[in-house]
Amino acid sequence: MSPSRSSKPSRFRSSAALLAGTAVLAGAACSTMLQGNAVSVFDDPFKVAGMPATDGPTGLRPDAESPARDVTGTDGGDIDNLAASAVSDIEDYWATAYEDAFDERFKPVAELISWDANGFDGEFCGDTTYGLVNAGYCYADRTIGWDRGELLPSLQRAHGDIGVVMVLAHEYGHAVSRLSGLSGRDTPTLVAEQQADCFSGAYMRWVAEDSSQRFSLSTGEGLNNVLAGVISFRDPLLNEGDPDAGYDEHGSAFERVSAFQFGFTDGPSACSGIDLDEIGQRRGDLPVLLPEDQTGELPVTEDSARSIVDAMEILFEPQNPPALSFEPADADNCADARPSPPASFCPATNTIVVDLPALEEMGTQADPDDGTALAAGDNTAYSVLVSRYMLAIQHERGGVALNSAEAALRTACLTGVATVKMSEEVTTPDGDTIALTAGDVDEAVSGMLTNGLAASDVNGESVPSGFSRIDAFRVGVLGDADRCFTRFP
Repeated sequence: MSPSRSSKPSRFRSSAALLAGTAVLAGAACSTMLQGNAVSVFDDPFKVAGMPATDGPTGLRPDAESPARDVTGTDGGDIDNLAASAVSDIEDYWATAYEDAFDERFKPVAELISWDANGFDGEFCGDTTYGLVNAGYCYADRTIGWDRGELLPSLQRAHGDIGVVMVLAHEYGHAVSRLSGLSGRDTPTLVAEQQADCFSGAYMRWVAEDSSQRFSLSTGEGLNNVLAGVISFRDPLLNEGDPDAGYDEHGSAFERVSAFQFGFTDGPSACSGIDLDEIGQRRGDLPVLLPEDQTGELPVTEDSARSIVDAMEILFEPQNPPALSFEPADADNCADARPSPPASFCPATNTIVVDLPALEEMGTQADPDDGTALAAGDNTAYSVLVSRYMLAIQHERGGVALNSAEAALRTACLTGVATVKMSEEVTTPDGDTIALTAGDVDEAVSGMLTNGLAASDVNGESVPSGFSRIDAFRVGVLGDADRCFTRFP
């Protein structure tokens, strides 16, 4: 994506960076979704940033207005029409939102440029477009351009029309950030990228509110797929000492999704608050780089599962620590909760039950060379195991239901608290060392979106919105256990 100190166009890490989302979301959800009326006095778990969590149409409306912008270099095809419609719609939003946010008139970008990366006759931002499977905002001449030959069709196949819209909303976010003076030549890439993520979230909220004349976005599966795309644009996982470490840094999946959610929840004003200090506060002590010559992956075995549970006992010091069983039948025989494999908690016996083969399968690492994949690895599985321990913590504390929508989000929140606690090494009684490594938080966030089990109640039931699950997890990452019990009573 776009370096803020360059006049070059945005650079995607991979032309297919969004392609994993649809397939993963379609078939991997292991939790079931809670139905009924919410009872929380603080937040409605069946809403997304105050909006009802519903499924419905997502993409270009059948009766959409025609594009208001012309495109230089277009072949007149459907994909360029979609892109021009997207930019026209984004400008409809900013025509009002910009003046409200910055108290000055909005100035649209100068030109839209289309090319085919397989052709030899295009130019964008001073570069030839041959092989440029990309989209971007050019600071030098205030243009937005895209590859109609490879990139946009790939995005459309992965996420439908809204995948194309999301990428162009991000690129337009760079234009807004520069126009408003929030970013300039000396703005770090990390800040500029997350400001653009935030601005794209603000626009997407407008679409979800049914304010767009061209596009629709459901707050259920439609928004989940948008978030999957944001996660796919995370920085690659690097080791300490890697020559690329710290160069052209855009942010982790957790950071980028957070920035998007800030804009979606609170509008453009929230984006003005994103700077190095804010990002540093959000990042805290979470690791960014892997130790040299390490993958950060702890094999999913019985011994390592025991070590994780031992670490939780050290960190949370329950008076009556839960037992650990590797017999799935113990979950089937629980008197007051249904199984939630690969890890279940039975309040009646105060036991965490692990289906080890299923947990091992969930913790399979994504191909590190596959730039299209969501984050997946050991902590996709271990975050689920930790979440069952967090149910045991709630059970011991008492006074709260374990089988409600609030319990599901409270569990996600407490899992965030536990995740941060592991950012420092914990030595178990057996002498094993457990510690969070770079990439683990992104694996947890991806799991929150794709299967929801780390954000589920004692019966493995979650709320419909991946947005809400991730938001609850972030509350815990940035807070403490008391905050989780207060926000999700």
